[in-house]
Amino acid sequence: MAHVVPGEIRAAQRLVRALEPHGIAADIHDGYGLALVSVWIDLVVWTDGLVYRWWSGSVSGGSGRRVYAACPADAPETAARRIALRNRMLQQTHPPCAPTRREAS
Repeated sequence: MAHVVPGEIRAAQRLVRALEPHGIAADIHDGYGLALVSVWIDLVVWTDGLVYRWWSGSVSGGSGRRVYAACPADAPETAARRIALRNRMLQQTHPPCAPTRREAS
């Protein structure tokens, strides 16, 4: 019997492929009916197979809560473009760390 890949994992895989032309490598983690696509510091996209969601970088003035962006999972290229923009913003505030070198003692 063939292994059936759940919809949330298929959606996450489509997003990861759509992020590649933007020079973004991402990891997928799944469980409990959700798949998480880890992109950068403060940029994790989650999907239930129907919608992609991620923190937009904004906070509500009234409640102080984070405002989330969303995009239909049947539009991974659109989501990837929007996520790539957010990723560029985050890389300016959280640049990649240089690898640490261990000195031999």
